[in-house]
Amino acid sequence: MKYSRIQFSQSHADIDLYQLQELFNLAAFWAKGRSIKDWSIAIANSEPVISVWDRELLIGFARATSDGIYRATIWDVVIHPDYQGNGLGSKLVETVLSHPRMQKVERVYLMTTHQQEFYEKIGFQVNNTTTMVLSNQSNFDSLPNGEIHVQELLKG
Repeated sequence: MKYSRIQFSQSHADIDLYQLQELFNLAAFWAKGRSIKDWSIAIANSEPVISVWDRELLIGFARATSDGIYRATIWDVVIHPDYQGNGLGSKLVETVLSHPRMQKVERVYLMTTHQQEFYEKIGFQVNNTTTMVLSNQSNFDSLPNGEIHVQELLKG
């Protein structure tokens, strides 16, 4: 593999959503079937967003969300199977962590199903005590527009 062809990008505009969807359908069982529209929303609400390119081919991707000081979460880390095992995944995660939005964050979380050893080599530790999940919020009513009156909430 010629590493001189490999480029990392921090630009949201560089993301080809169709290539992104194809990459995840190929390399990430947990993200198969995500729509282009949903990818667009996820990317728009993430910073940093890092993509890895072999010339015009998207071969890697990761994104994060953060408050910039206390907590951050890394999401959707993937490297094309043909490019795995060459250090690109580690470099991708390190690029996310070195982004200015992430540098001062006290604690960085991520979720992984089968890659604990990979992330431990980068410095992550297994944490069984603080993670909880709420899978679908559609059973909650939308908040009303405008002001919420505390007295109304206390009556219920």
